[in-house]
Amino acid sequence: MTRHLVIFARTPHVGRVKRRLAREIGVLAATRFYRATLATTLRRLTADRRWQVWLFVTPDDSLGHPIWRGTRRRRQGRGDLGQRMRRPFETLPPGPVVLVGSDIPAMRPRHIARAFALLGRHDLVFGPGSDGGYWLIGSRRVRPLPRALFAGVRWSTPQALADTLLSIPARYSVALADTLDDVDDAADLDRARAAQAT
Repeated sequence: MTRHLVIFARTPHVGRVKRRLAREIGVLAATRFYRATLATTLRRLTADRRWQVWLFVTPDDSLGHPIWRGTRRRRQGRGDLGQRMRRPFETLPPGPVVLVGSDIPAMRPRHIARAFALLGRHDLVFGPGSDGGYWLIGSRRVRPLPRALFAGVRWSTPQALADTLLSIPARYSVALADTLDDVDDAADLDRARAAQAT
């Protein structure tokens, strides 16, 4: 069965990406960071034949943007983050789905491969962030996502992963993949750059 890798991405328009980071390092610098990270992510992950890559993009009217050229893409659609994250799991062709963000500089194909491997033995997989959130969610899709998944999640807080895990019924088996971090602020950016330098 085909493995589906979904990358959630925002069109890299100046002033519309990484707003928290932009308040600390400036709008242009934050946009440059996001563009570079997005381009690197696409290059690394779309070249791997172990999965089929889908971009779910926002805003919805940016589907034709040149940066997406050559990739399968769909709109994220309306709703809060949880509602938009459910969409790929409910609409893509059969096969396991792993969904990731587009602002995780340390993400490599080996991290994605490990998440898919965990789905061979578990219903759901999460990639924790050290800040209490998560950078990856995957589903084997042998049964529907739990109905309450993502309901009441305090997004962008240290409770995001814990809230999500609490909404999963005991009959679902859950595994944790590698811990990686996205970049939300200048301190995150400094850590990411230091890690890349080593």
